[in-house]
Amino acid sequence: MTPFVTHRGQVFPLDRSNVDTDAILPKQYLKSISRYGYGDWLFDDWRYLDPGDAETDTSTRRPNPDFSLNHAPYTGASILLARENFGCGSSREHAVWALRDFGFRVVIAPSFADIFYNNCFKNGLLPLTLPAEVVSGLFALATVEQTVELEVDLEAQLVISGDYQWPFEIDAARRHHLLEGLDDIAVTLASAGRIRSFESELREREPWLFGAAG
Repeated sequence: MTPFVTHRGQVFPLDRSNVDTDAILPKQYLKSISRYGYGDWLFDDWRYLDPGDAETDTSTRRPNPDFSLNHAPYTGASILLARENFGCGSSREHAVWALRDFGFRVVIAPSFADIFYNNCFKNGLLPLTLPAEVVSGLFALATVEQTVELEVDLEAQLVISGDYQWPFEIDAARRHHLLEGLDDIAVTLASAGRIRSFESELREREPWLFGAAG
């Protein structure tokens, strides 16, 4: 997993509440067994005028001209700004994969659905909870100035725009894992020596657990 220390990127304002995981990545794409390659299907029903599935070449589909993610500068956005309860609905981790594969590193909202929030940290995507009034102010700024960039400093726990700064709180363990680029497997492997030592001691103390004669 790519470490996250600081990130500066273009903001894509998605002024919608209760965006569920089926809107983020529709159910027909859950058939893929890969963890990668979902970026073209992000917000699929909003980005395209015609239906698609995992077998359809997205280059042959008709983009929705009214959905701003299809237009510059948002095509290169890496910070998603949304309203409350982002990521509600089903628990599909694929929704986070689609955001990550499109190029988003940060999602900012007043609140998130719990499972989606947890899945973000497992995949190197930083979900930031900021007060609703701050989020509204950022939406107002994005309305006035189409090109809005923010800097997110995970070490300092700050969102920065020019002379303005907004602090945020992140669980210390999750913050450490993102800073170091550690997913759940890497965290487990960091204790591999202790695990092997425990197994060796257990084998000597209780050999019958391993099929040996007592």
